[in-house]
Amino acid sequence: MPILWKTQGLIGVALIDRPERRNALDASLCDELRDCLIKNPDLGAVVIGSTGDRSFCAGADLGQRSQDVGGLEPGGGDTFRPAFEALLDEIVTYPTPVIAAINGTALGAGMQLAVACDLRVVSDNAVFGIPAARLGVVISAANTQRLMRVVGSAAARDILLTARTLNIDEAERCGLVQRRASNALEAATALAIEVAALAPLSVRSNKYAIGIIESTNQLDPKAIAALKERETEAFSSEDLREGLAAFSEKRVPKFRGF
Repeated sequence: MPILWKTQGLIGVALIDRPERRNALDASLCDELRDCLIKNPDLGAVVIGSTGDRSFCAGADLGQRSQDVGGLEPGGGDTFRPAFEALLDEIVTYPTPVIAAINGTALGAGMQLAVACDLRVVSDNAVFGIPAARLGVVISAANTQRLMRVVGSAAARDILLTARTLNIDEAERCGLVQRRASNALEAATALAIEVAALAPLSVRSNKYAIGIIESTNQLDPKAIAALKERETEAFSSEDLREGLAAFSEKRVPKFRGF
């Protein structure tokens, strides 16, 4: 079971347990984590962390992504993206706070997972980044918008357009970090217990209100459709195949723009 789940009083704790893959996400893991949330709607708070202290989540499992891309026809074949987007939507709409406990690297889908959470408790060895442009990937409009809401437009441009990584100090300055701790999981669990002891109606209503207010500034449907078309085009591109191959072969990719 790649997700270790337990309830502890009024809180739930979910740990990604794939240390051999640096806790990378695949479709089945996303489904499993989402099911944990769906089946436990009455908790006062939930912590999402990982086993080990080197990697919160290294992103999408590129082995699975390579299989998805193999023989792909435009617009089909991807099993990861729908499962990943459904998981993030579940986190965003979960009725009480979801807290990310980030030890080590949070890259690509791992950083997007952290951004979808309400609060982030982070260890000093944390590293953030979305290196999509190094692979030929386009992240979704929803995830781009979430990132901009958390870190602002300027920092989002820096993260996405340069594909660079941020250390803990840079992440804290741009608003990614709510708490720093030597042990993120212990600190996040303590914070979850504290939150769960508050008035449930107040906490739930406050999270709901924030979500409603944020949703009043949604992207235009035509813009979403246009961005989705670009995302699909990138996923079925030769550049993505080249990016995945270069990553696997530990070489610099040679992108051609199609």
